[in-house]
Amino acid sequence: MSVLKLDYQDAYQLLARRLKEARELAGLTQIQVAAIMHKSQSYVTKCETGEKRVDVIELLIFSKIYHRDPSFFIDDILPLVQPF
Repeated sequence: MSVLKLDYQDAYQLLARRLKEARELAGLTQIQVAAIMHKSQSYVTKCETGEKRVDVIELLIFSKIYHRDPSFFIDDILPLVQPF
């Protein structure tokens, strides 16, 4: 059985960029997204800068808000997953 290795910092930065890109493509501001999620604008900012790590449930919520398939957010990350 092989173990997988992942550069978490690079992966989270890619995810953060995709979150911002998806929001902009959806034509939404951070304030609007925060209101929909019942969160603060700083929450959205931190997600988009990688300061806050997004869990799978949060990712699915962003996916619904932005009308994007979850793969939009993770396809760029999958190549970073390498066997040891």
